[in-house]
Amino acid sequence: MKFPRFAAIALLSLAALPAYAQDFIAGIPRNETLIIQGTPQQNADWFNVWAPGGGGSANVNGLQQLTTDTFWFINPEGGPDAWQNALATEPPAYNADFTQMTVKLRKGIYWSDGVEFTSDDVAYTVKTQIDHPGMSWSAPFSVNVASVENPDPQTVIFHLKKPNSRFHTVFTVRWNAAWIMPKHVFEKAGDPLAFKNNPPVSLSAYVLQSYDKAGNWTIWKLRDDWQRTSIGMAAKEPPQVKYVVYRAAGNPEARVIEQRNHNLDVINDMAPEGMFAMMRDSKSVASWLKGFPFAHPDPTLPSVLLNTKKPPFDNKDVRWALALMIDIRAVALGSYRGAANLAALATPPTGSAPDDYYAPMQDWLTNFELDTGSRKIKPYDPNISAQIATMVRGQWGDQIPTDPKQLQRTFGFGWWKQDVQAATELLQKAGFKKSGNQWLKPDGTPFTIRLQVEGDAIPTLARAGTVIAQQWSQNGIATKVDVAGPTNGQRLSTGDYEAAIYWSIETWGGHPDLSFFLDSYHSEFIKPLGQIQPPRNLQRWQDSRLDQIIAKNRSIAFDSPDVTKVGQDFLKLAVEEMPMIPLMAYNKFAPFDTTYWTNYPSAENPYSASGPNWANIRYMVTGLKANPDAPKN
Repeated sequence: MKFPRFAAIALLSLAALPAYAQDFIAGIPRNETLIIQGTPQQNADWFNVWAPGGGGSANVNGLQQLTTDTFWFINPEGGPDAWQNALATEPPAYNADFTQMTVKLRKGIYWSDGVEFTSDDVAYTVKTQIDHPGMSWSAPFSVNVASVENPDPQTVIFHLKKPNSRFHTVFTVRWNAAWIMPKHVFEKAGDPLAFKNNPPVSLSAYVLQSYDKAGNWTIWKLRDDWQRTSIGMAAKEPPQVKYVVYRAAGNPEARVIEQRNHNLDVINDMAPEGMFAMMRDSKSVASWLKGFPFAHPDPTLPSVLLNTKKPPFDNKDVRWALALMIDIRAVALGSYRGAANLAALATPPTGSAPDDYYAPMQDWLTNFELDTGSRKIKPYDPNISAQIATMVRGQWGDQIPTDPKQLQRTFGFGWWKQDVQAATELLQKAGFKKSGNQWLKPDGTPFTIRLQVEGDAIPTLARAGTVIAQQWSQNGIATKVDVAGPTNGQRLSTGDYEAAIYWSIETWGGHPDLSFFLDSYHSEFIKPLGQIQPPRNLQRWQDSRLDQIIAKNRSIAFDSPDVTKVGQDFLKLAVEEMPMIPLMAYNKFAPFDTTYWTNYPSAENPYSASGPNWANIRYMVTGLKANPDAPKN
């Protein structure tokens, strides 16, 4: 097999490295420090995870990962121990009609400033966010909670406005959740939407040590009283990582160099060729999978998000036309170098989803018919994934499986055929006309698209955007790639985009229930363009049938066998309406450097999430072991 040569790339990328690369941990023992790839902060002074803060640092600098806490966590990797009680001592207790939820809290947990955590903090969190629209969890609390009472320091009772068997998921971490606010701090702070919360008090095992005012790094230190936290109470031995650094690490090539120089232990994502070269050349690198594609398959669904509140994307015929102009084989090769797990359904093909949804729905997908206005077609091709496997087998040889079931788990089950003629018929059905090689909208103006991507932070998705933009342009829809960079999240949440390569669907991973994203898709959460859309319905898809499915899911227990039936109803509706175009699982090329730390999670030992932005990474941080052969410094 052939790998790109990185010597020249390394020389060219030195200029991309931050100037502080050797100075950001001055005075801190390297062999006690875990260094994680973070993201440059627009507002480094902002530590209020409960308010937007104009692009603040709450989700990507270690704050939510290392200092916040809530009732429960679910390990997205699944397994028998996936459910973890955190601030709560047991799972939620509902009454018979799911209109009341009782939570029992742990005793003996303290904030880092010495104040004891109690049910007063929980009640304050809910009431404050209801009273202040715009706070991070104001919408789900306002919609669901009629009142909250705390009869004693370790008991909280939620009275709901209507039955909702999924209300506990608001406080259940898969990536994040409703974090508990320190009442004794915020009640003296004035407007909670304007409060910087700097420095933050911590409810988990680490506290803020220092940060770069320019937003390039943040350093966290293990609490002296780490035992007085939920993670401390669950720990079998003291954490060996004393310091955690979240730091910007430049572009994808720069990340390779920094990890080779042992200045970056955990990479969030990088280009596939960088990963392939690391696995070939480095003796100190570990990965989630030992062989191709090496990547970690997040239970996240990169898609073409279509802003359904902006014409013509409010028309499902237009949305389907855009899907049928895509050659997914070119997208898989151009973005992931073939290491893509395709997804035709609106749920990532990871965790339990292949068995719960993809395999059982293959007959339905194969027989699904689409009316183009001129004829009915069956657009699904169950063999596309096998075609991609054949394309890369020449490079990877025996690492590419031949067993059909293994191929499906690695490359996906199938996708939509590229059918430009069918796309043409759908656009004509929607009132579009073609002038030369340019499609015109019904009002006679050119149909152009601004396709938003984040950029170097997620190189695979940026590349996917480039390929799709080329395909749409070649077929008469002039498409320009719009690199949003650090403004990506804000623009998506306010609806300041037409189409975007990102995700609005994330699942629990090892559990078939789709409520992690599905509950937020209810029309009661839809906001006008310009206002912040509560996670996660970024395409602002609104449909009465969707509301009925969500209501049904809320009425059955979390572990009911009917969960997959309701899930399939949703997936069928999403195929018919195509509010977003699912592409593939989010395979993350995220190598670990083992020079200083070992016992990283892997497919063989999936004890924790490993993504730096995931709040679940706290279990990895406290589970790492110091490498006895590490340099002594």
